[in-house]
Amino acid sequence: MARCEYDGTDFAGFQLQRNARSVQGELEAALARLNGGERVVVDGAGRTDAGVHAQGQVIAFTVRREVPIAVLQRAVNALLPRDVAIRDLRRAPTRFHPRYAARYREYRYTVWNGPRSPLRERQALGVRRQLNITAMADAASVLEGRHDFTAFGRTSDRSPVRTVYAVRVRRDGHLVTIDVRAESFLRGQVRRMVAGLLEVGLDRTDASGLRAALAGREPALNGATAPAKGLCLRRVVIGRRQTWDDEEDEE
Repeated sequence: MARCEYDGTDFAGFQLQRNARSVQGELEAALARLNGGERVVVDGAGRTDAGVHAQGQVIAFTVRREVPIAVLQRAVNALLPRDVAIRDLRRAPTRFHPRYAARYREYRYTVWNGPRSPLRERQALGVRRQLNITAMADAASVLEGRHDFTAFGRTSDRSPVRTVYAVRVRRDGHLVTIDVRAESFLRGQVRRMVAGLLEVGLDRTDASGLRAALAGREPALNGATAPAKGLCLRRVVIGRRQTWDDEEDEE
C-alpha cells in the first residue's frame, strides 16, 4: 500500500476509463512496465472524479517480483507523469483493500476569497465577494451527524444515509478552507454541501435554510454543485475493516 498524491486538473478521475486519462491508468501503466508488461491492478480508497485532487489517497497493488520497497517506490515515481506520485510505500496485510479498510476520509475544499489569482485558482474556487465565515461555520454544524443526504446526493442513491463526523470552515487571510470528515460519502456529496455553505456565506440563505434543504427529498439549491477544482482528498485513515455495500466515494 502507498499514499498517492495527484493534481486532478488533467484527469478524468481516479478510476480507470477506456477513452480518458485517469490516475489509476497512469499508475497501472507505470507498474506494468516494471512487471514485464503484465497488468498490475491498483485499488484506491476513493474514486475521485474529474478535476478533483488528492494529497492522501491510499492505494494498494500486488507485484510478483521481490524488489526492495525503497527501490520500487523510486522506480514507480520515475515512470509516473509529473502530476502523480506515490510515497510511504509499505507492505499491506493479506487481502487488504483500501476502500473497505478506511475508517474515515477527509476532504478539503479551498476557496480563494480575494482578488483574481490565476495560480491560486488552479486548485481553488475564486469568490470575489466577501464571505461571511461566521455564518458558514455556524451552518456547518447542520450537516454533521448521521442523516439522509438525499438532497446532497443523487436521486439514484440506494443508501443515502451517511455519518459526517465534522465540518470545519476556517479563514486565513483570503484563503477559506472547508474540511469535511466522514466514514463514507455519496458521490458529489461534499461539493453539494460546499455549494450550500457558500450560499450561506453569500447571505443568500442561512442555517435554517440549509436544515430545511437537508430534510427535503429534492436536490438542495436546485442541485447546485461547487466546481471540482477546489476539492482535494486530504487523507484516508486506515482502521478496522468495514464493508459498505452501497458506498460511493466523493468525486
